[in-house]
Amino acid sequence: MDVRIYQPAKNAMQSGRAKTNSWILEFMPIAAERADELMGWTGGGDTRKQLQMKFDSKELAIAFAEKKGLSYMVKEPKQRKLQIKSYADNFAYDRII
Repeated sequence: MDVRIYQPAKNAMQSGRAKTNSWILEFMPIAAERADELMGWTGGGDTRKQLQMKFDSKELAIAFAEKKGLSYMVKEPKQRKLQIKSYADNFAYDRII
């Protein structure tokens, strides 16, 4: 598998869902990262890991991977489960404490 295609998750530091509608194609690492003995940083010789391509839809990302002859894995996003709440529920008579 050369690339993976996924939709990014919501940023945990923000309450909005901006920048989560695009699909990202990124290359899988070829070799494991190694620690530098002198500085202690991790790194490697694989420069493809730094490349991320953004697409407007999943179909465009898949079409690009097929056009370039790359094997791909699509990771579908989890569906949000909304819990509808209202302030009045705090004072309901049948509220479980």
